[in-house]
Amino acid sequence: MFDVVTFGETMLRLAAPPFRRLEQTSILEVTVGGSEHNVATGVCRLGLSAAWVSRLPDNPLGRMVRNKTREFGVDTSFVVWAQGERLGLYFVEYGASPRSSSVLYDRAGSAISRIQSGEVDWAAALSGVRLFHTSGITPALSRSAAAVTAEALQAARAADCLVSYDLNYRAKLWSQEEARACQEPLMAFVDILMTTEEDTARVFGIRGDDYNQVAIKLADRFGFKVVTITLRDTPSVWRNTWTAIAYADGICYDDRTYDIEVVDRVGGGDAYDAGFLYGYLTGDVAKGVRYGNAFAALGQTAWGDLNWATLSEVEALLGGAGLRITR
Repeated sequence: MFDVVTFGETMLRLAAPPFRRLEQTSILEVTVGGSEHNVATGVCRLGLSAAWVSRLPDNPLGRMVRNKTREFGVDTSFVVWAQGERLGLYFVEYGASPRSSSVLYDRAGSAISRIQSGEVDWAAALSGVRLFHTSGITPALSRSAAAVTAEALQAARAADCLVSYDLNYRAKLWSQEEARACQEPLMAFVDILMTTEEDTARVFGIRGDDYNQVAIKLADRFGFKVVTITLRDTPSVWRNTWTAIAYADGICYDDRTYDIEVVDRVGGGDAYDAGFLYGYLTGDVAKGVRYGNAFAALGQTAWGDLNWATLSEVEALLGGAGLRITR
């Protein structure tokens, strides 16, 4: 039915205008954001079909999330609606060197953290689907969310669809030890692992002399078909470099490095995931890395979690588009 189905939390995002501190601002810009949701909207933006599975409060904030999801063409038929519960919030404060940008969570007790096994009809949601995607954020939300994540991964295996998983370690949600104990058993169901070298070291204790070696060690240990690692360098808050590598079938793939004038880096990794999945599902690993890098680089030049870049912009960038005004 769908090319991609994703599962995870989406929150209300409240951002202080640059460069006000949260303590001093009287204005907050409101939108929505969440890792797996960003991936679903991203692959739709590039031309694939997608559905997003979650649990939302049946109130105006929950409907705001649903409406924004639909705006990008993402199906919401399998969202579970909850009465009398809350939507998680997160607050963004933009920094400037030497002060980094920061995120403040207010997501404890959110509707999806209360999800229970059996609430989602995974057999129906994953019927005919090419790929299921989730991340390490979802099982970090609660024990029941971890159980449903495992339930979803098992259903994906039963449905014979590919599984991609972004390790997405969040120290504000759980410890490294908790993340490792919960996620190591889940890796048996994962085909494509998306991660950073830092998250790999924190969660699995895997390190290497370079990123390719880390990817190889991950594939050897867990049997992944593909490992892809994003690489960001931050010479300043608003000037970053970005690239990624991948390893599959004994081959290491790399790509050019983008020099980004950052407008908003939140969601950059999710944009890479979406671009990689688009490239992989319409081509191969090499195309996934190229399209993932370009989509992520473009996404970080506009405000908000959601990536408004188009496929034509991605392909123009890949083709060497310059910085002159497009008329």
